[in-house]
Amino acid sequence: ATFSRDHSAAIVRLICFKDSPYIVLYISLPHVIFDGTAIAAFLNNWAECTRNLNNPDHKLKYPPVNDCKVVKDYFDTVTAIEPPHTKHFKDLGAKSLVKVPSSVIAALLLAAPDIPAFEEQHLLHFTAEKLEQLRQDVDKAQTTNLALAAVLTKTILQANIQMFNSMPTWSYVMFPYDCHHHTEVPMTYSGNLSFSAIAPLESQTVLDGSYKEIAQAIKEHCSKVSSEYAKSLIYTVKNEIGILFQAGISLCNLPDMSYVGLTNLCYMSLYSIDFGYGGPKILSNGYFIHEGMQRIYSNKQDGSIDLFMNVKDDLFEYLKKSDKLLKYADIIF
Repeated sequence: ATFSRDHSAAIVRLICFKDSPYIVLYISLPHVIFDGTAIAAFLNNWAECTRNLNNPDHKLKYPPVNDCKVVKDYFDTVTAIEPPHTKHFKDLGAKSLVKVPSSVIAALLLAAPDIPAFEEQHLLHFTAEKLEQLRQDVDKAQTTNLALAAVLTKTILQANIQMFNSMPTWSYVMFPYDCHHHTEVPMTYSGNLSFSAIAPLESQTVLDGSYKEIAQAIKEHCSKVSSEYAKSLIYTVKNEIGILFQAGISLCNLPDMSYVGLTNLCYMSLYSIDFGYGGPKILSNGYFIHEGMQRIYSNKQDGSIDLFMNVKDDLFEYLKKSDKLLKYADIIF
């Protein structure tokens, strides 16, 4: 399901299966309005209201904050600092950056057509034991998230080289920076407060480096993201849309670049969504609009994780031959 400005901003489907007691609740919401934390809060509040339909006096345990002023008030106290990846994309597109007057950027974004979903999706399954083994093998001092990102970054670069028969100049790694968890804006704020933390790594360095060195390089770039960087990115969207465009055409897998955009959704309160029949048994993912994006979901059934990968089928054929990846992951599809 995709977001269409001609219809509703939220698409909800209830799917029933023949001869099965299970149903699927499929929800599609526009990322421009919500980030993952806000979506999880919205779904939990919706479920709470449903459980209390017969109680006219019921009040939400964690009512949403819908006033954008709380965000403005917070960022008014912050001094903007340009993140390193903004300078990288400025330099990369120095001769071709599109110059758009800031006065028309909002209208331009609203008038832009919807981007069709990228439907070449694949699923890997990591048991808890194999995931911990991966972390120990890469660098036991790092988080599982960073260790997995390091393995994916190098593995996808190697597959990229095999598919295109050329060495990309840059290998990009992107993590989200969620201001809900890192600022004084209320956790219950219902809008999108996520920004990108991007590590531009030279591909030759990734290819030659150990997984431990790659994890450290990603950490150096992505752990330094801050509110000051986030405010600078707000200014970039408002005033320098060309930089955003340059980043958009760079974050993908092509002959001159490889890309891992990794979001870990395990920390979100998704399994607590209860409409009165118990929480979900399985969490799955719809289609993304961008190639290279990857999402991690916790798997309640066996305490493992599922990794949904948006990569081209041709590229995935090379990934399937990676001894490093297959050491830790089972391919579902």
